[in-house]
Amino acid sequence: MTPTLIITVIGLYFLLLILVSYFTGRKDDNDAFFLGNRQSPWFVVAFGMVGASLSGVTFISVPGWVDGSSFSYMQVVLGYLLGYFVIIKVLLPLYYRLELTSIYTYLDQRFGFYSYKTGAFFFILSRVIGASFRLYLVAIVLQYAVFEQYNVPFWVTVLVTIVLIWVYTFRSGIKTIIWTDTLQTAFMLAAVILTVILIKDQLIPEQGLISYIADSPKSKIFFWEGWGTPNFFWTQFLSGAFITIVMTGLDQDMMQKNLSCRSLSDAQKNMTWLSITLVVVNLIFLCLGVLLYDYADAAGITETGDKLYPAVALSGGLGLVVAVFFIIGLIAAAYSSADSALTALTTSFCVDFLDVKKMEAGKGKRVRKQVHIAFSLVLLLVILVFKYTVDESVIKELFVAAGYTYGPLLGLYAFGLFSKLNVRDKYVPIVAVIAPILSFILKSNSKAWFNYEFGFELLIVNGLLTYGGLLLLTTKKEPPVTEPRVA
Repeated sequence: MTPTLIITVIGLYFLLLILVSYFTGRKDDNDAFFLGNRQSPWFVVAFGMVGASLSGVTFISVPGWVDGSSFSYMQVVLGYLLGYFVIIKVLLPLYYRLELTSIYTYLDQRFGFYSYKTGAFFFILSRVIGASFRLYLVAIVLQYAVFEQYNVPFWVTVLVTIVLIWVYTFRSGIKTIIWTDTLQTAFMLAAVILTVILIKDQLIPEQGLISYIADSPKSKIFFWEGWGTPNFFWTQFLSGAFITIVMTGLDQDMMQKNLSCRSLSDAQKNMTWLSITLVVVNLIFLCLGVLLYDYADAAGITETGDKLYPAVALSGGLGLVVAVFFIIGLIAAAYSSADSALTALTTSFCVDFLDVKKMEAGKGKRVRKQVHIAFSLVLLLVILVFKYTVDESVIKELFVAAGYTYGPLLGLYAFGLFSKLNVRDKYVPIVAVIAPILSFILKSNSKAWFNYEFGFELLIVNGLLTYGGLLLLTTKKEPPVTEPRVA
């Protein structure tokens, strides 16, 4: 597949997204940008959130991860179901009852000003890192497949990647993204399913796919032995549950889509179907990983990890159709997550720090557009930093970062929802900074101290440290009367 053809495919794809943006963005006020006027159909939101939840990280990294950890990632995915149950039964009713635009305003009502700003800050930090990781991945593939052959610098590739997002999201934000994410999810799943079918036809035309995957030594799912190792079932299962709670339920990006639904019951239906679909789709990605590695061995392709799928898809051995769908699927997967992240970052900063809802309508819209541009530039800078610091599987790096940045959010919300205690609000930022530092020290020394190697469960530890720190800040002062408690 020539670079010129890849550029043409990408260009046509983005023309389609811009066309969708044109029809959905005729009303571009802040209410449409932030919550889609609360008129989004739940089934459209649910399907689109599949792509946003998976992202380009799953599209590339999960298949590439199979060689080193088999199907152990499914243990994390099964934990997602428990996490989604908590979101459906606890968090969504809370957010709808308070009629929130930014979910972090709950912390203002529960604890006070400093807790509120701390929660919003850690979301912004978390989402900047997460979105940058995802865009970094797609930029690497575009550089490898296209721009490197034209001697285009990496920073230009990243700039083009971000500008394309900005073009179709700057007008109506979440109202546009609900529909573009649906389109992008369809392209991503089509790319994966097509690749699976064609590799199966070439590699094992006479054998059943399910039996072939089941017989592979790479398809082991459950790891019951080895307590203290990263693949142990219970640590991965519980990590998956808490990852879902914080990276979906306590994340403005993901909850903003749910809050755009017409009612609480619609949002709950959306999350129920999303949780079931994600289990099936992640299993398909892992099956793809087995096929990719076996096909690569047969075809003499030596790439592994994050470069495996691009190398196989673009090698030409599976035909031009797979190459085209891979490029579209990659762009769709990465952008379905990154575009909503940019919108959520803009929403959170405007609502949580600039209080844009109190501004005159015209001024509020101008401020929102300026913030949108500013966060686009922030993502550009962070991706360039990753270029020179990241050397492991991107999905592994993403969850490591989440363990540090989402931990304080987990501790804050757990303390607010499941206790009747109040805290000395002005000291909360100190606890939220100390907890990740202690988590880092613990992770760095756990092997020597306890003969235990932390994996994704570091997030739980970080949340517990935050919770413990908040206990030290308790005061006899009664919580605000507006506080919604779930206990």
